[in-house]
Amino acid sequence: MGACVGRDKTPKEVLQEKVDTLQADVITESVKHDADDPAIWINPQDASKSLIIGTDKDEDGGLYMFDLNGKIVGSFTGISRPNNVDVAYGLKLKGRPTDIAVTTERLTNRLRIFSLPDLKPVDQGGFEVFTGEAERAPMGIAIYTRPADHAIFAIVSRKSGPNEGYLWQYRLRDNGNGEVGGELVRKFGKYSGKKEIESIAVDNEWGFVYYSDEQTGVRKYLADPDVHNDKELALFGDKGFSEDNEGIAIYKTGEKSGYILVSNQGSHTLMVYPRKGGVGDGHEHPLLAEIPVSAQETDGIDATAVRLGSKFPEGMVVSMSTDKTFHLFDWRKIKERIRK
Repeated sequence: MGACVGRDKTPKEVLQEKVDTLQADVITESVKHDADDPAIWINPQDASKSLIIGTDKDEDGGLYMFDLNGKIVGSFTGISRPNNVDVAYGLKLKGRPTDIAVTTERLTNRLRIFSLPDLKPVDQGGFEVFTGEAERAPMGIAIYTRPADHAIFAIVSRKSGPNEGYLWQYRLRDNGNGEVGGELVRKFGKYSGKKEIESIAVDNEWGFVYYSDEQTGVRKYLADPDVHNDKELALFGDKGFSEDNEGIAIYKTGEKSGYILVSNQGSHTLMVYPRKGGVGDGHEHPLLAEIPVSAQETDGIDATAVRLGSKFPEGMVVSMSTDKTFHLFDWRKIKERIRK
């Protein structure tokens, strides 16, 4: 169902593609420059008032907050090329649990951290990453919250780097002044050298981190740095992509069941894999479905199974689109495509 490569499509194929394409239930208002990556923040008091946090990737970029109708309800601009964003819940600042959004600021080689839902900086201008390296420009970001002690870690990728130790992992905590600081705790992850590594996703319950080694596949590792195991557990999603394997999201149907979603950038589709692996091999992730979607050339995606009011009773998937917007999809419609 992906895009045909190597020849022009026939009129019949174009018509069928339009019929098959899953249309977004909501398309957000446009950002100023270049939408790149979304993250979903679940409002703990009222999930129907949850927010989409999206990056606007430019040298004068920013973070934008959208409500579930796609309206811009807040922003923080003047960030130097924010690439990807993720959220975490309950980081203690001055002893108070604080929800945060963390984004990579590519042109300054920093992570920036903002409290939610007010989107106020809580980082004293951010902290530098990949210090001492020749290749530093941070791109991807995913947050791992360790279930045992609720420690919060940022796993960061970059525009280019070495064949081993491409990702760096930082423990996030109060720096003593009520602001967020980061401590480097780990370097891990293979890199093919073919293109770059941007998209990262973490499955807290399973304790796995996944990242897209573009034009190679999705790599899988343990997320907990204290386990001291940097062995690659799996490489999947290495077939069927017309251009880059890009955004990754986890949709959870239970504590350890559900799906891994990967955007097939060149074909404008979502690739769906089992979260708990194949029968007899938890690290085998066979392709279950490929779903054409209205979002174009998607980089970043996110997903949640939390009921978000009557419009999204089983949660949603959010995909970036190259028209400077983010597309919100009712999970029930995606679920129907997986079953076909």
